[in-house]
Amino acid sequence: MTDFPQKKTVEEINDKIRKGNCVVVTAEQMIGIVESEGVKSAARKVDVVTTGTFGTMCSSGAFLNFGHTKPKMKASQVWINGVESYAGIAAVDCYVGATQVKRGDPLNGVHPGRFYYGGGHVIEDLVAGREVRLRAESYGTDCYPNREAVLNMKLEDMRDAVLHNPRNAYQNYNCAVNRSDRTIYTYMGVLRPNLANATFSSAGQLSPLLNDPYYLTMGTGVRIFLGGGVGVISWAGTQHAPETPRNERGIPVGGAGTLMLTGDLKQMNSRFLRGASLIGYGTSLMVGVGVPIPILNEEIAWHTGVSNKEIACPVVDYGSDYPNAEGAPLGQVSYADLYSGSIEVAGKKIPSTPLSSLPRAREIADTLKGWIEAGQFTLGAAQEPLKTPETRVKVPGGG
Repeated sequence: MTDFPQKKTVEEINDKIRKGNCVVVTAEQMIGIVESEGVKSAARKVDVVTTGTFGTMCSSGAFLNFGHTKPKMKASQVWINGVESYAGIAAVDCYVGATQVKRGDPLNGVHPGRFYYGGGHVIEDLVAGREVRLRAESYGTDCYPNREAVLNMKLEDMRDAVLHNPRNAYQNYNCAVNRSDRTIYTYMGVLRPNLANATFSSAGQLSPLLNDPYYLTMGTGVRIFLGGGVGVISWAGTQHAPETPRNERGIPVGGAGTLMLTGDLKQMNSRFLRGASLIGYGTSLMVGVGVPIPILNEEIAWHTGVSNKEIACPVVDYGSDYPNAEGAPLGQVSYADLYSGSIEVAGKKIPSTPLSSLPRAREIADTLKGWIEAGQFTLGAAQEPLKTPETRVKVPGGG
């Protein structure tokens, strides 16, 4: 199809932000504007649409530089509050991953395990200003003779602390159910037997990549809301799959795009970075992400007007099909139905529960909107665009 001509540039929008006359709305507000005024008018009127999501994002973690000891050491193993942090980087650098559990945790030895503390909780504790205990061990070298160090530290004591999440903000994801005859414990929560409940994890019409399904404004260098502070999209996330089949609205019908995100942990807020314990599964980190979408033309305006009734996700059986990597989805269900509190699967009406927080996602979109309106946040143009599908759906009124 022929692209819509570009009507605005990121720099033109940034100039409006600096002058205080930029029109910013949230993704939910944009739905009504597109419906009532049409795409052409919406594209002229609105400069930026803010999005938001807050949920468990396992592929997350932080690079920490805890500074040189005296004498110096080359840490080969590091534990923070008993959680092992990968130290195979450099002398006093380590990476604490959200799903790493505390040393000595019984795990699922007595099933289902409780997993009270892990890497996600370490990150939350640091951002909340709590003191952590860092233990480092080394085999010793001529230039780094120290073999052991125990340090009580706060985030402010770290030389550097960078949140770097390999895969966040998944573009659409499964609705999970359980067709087996036993209760199961998964990263999608507790699923009761015989299709007794369903869980899902998305802010739907507020989600960043559902408002820009072809990544027309996404890429390396785009500035975002991350964990309560300012971060950037640093690359496409791992498992980025832009060729996933899509519906007539351009929305992928399953997991597709992902984002790799980076930001200064010292600027962040524990309200938007929370350690999570998932019974029978492990630990994780709940991450708040908000991406501003510049309305450069009518095509982007149309995409940001998407509503929950136009977004569908696959219903997947986690009792057998998912763990065994077999079987097809049981069907598709819209986010309008999911957020109604119940869906129908295999002729059975079952309750549906979100694992992400819609109120917190709205708070993120509103906060980002406020930053832009106050001139405190300008947009970053994509320096390296995300890989996109080869074809796009025909947009009403376009080529």
